Amino acid sequence: MHEISLVRNIFKTLEDEFPGEIDNIRGIYLSVGLLSNVQPILMQNAFEAVLEDEPRYNKTSLHVEVLPVLIHCDDCDATTEVRQYKFVCSCGKPVRNIVQGEELLISKVEFADE
Repeated sequence: MHEISLVRNIFKTLEDEFPGEIDNIRGIYLSVGLLSNVQPILMQNAFEAVLEDEPRYNKTSLHVEVLPVLIHCDDCDATTEVRQYKFVCSCGKPVRNIVQGEELLISKVEFADE
């Protein structure tokens, strides 16, 4: 389950970015694209497993936003949401230019009020 290593990497990134403040983090918000190969329920399960191993993160919660796949057509300059994994613009032309849907980003970090 690669989600556990992803969760551990998220905490490592936050520890590096906010040294000494990891105990004050209350919420981690992720933006996950449909093509990122990450399942939100598996991320949540992995998050809870890591919390069992790392009690100092117990006051932290995980929030996952799933982002749709968006493509951009250079011919008609339109951005279209991919449906049923058909990478075809609304103008009918096949498109390879993915502008959203592959990301796994920490979009927001919430801290406790001091």
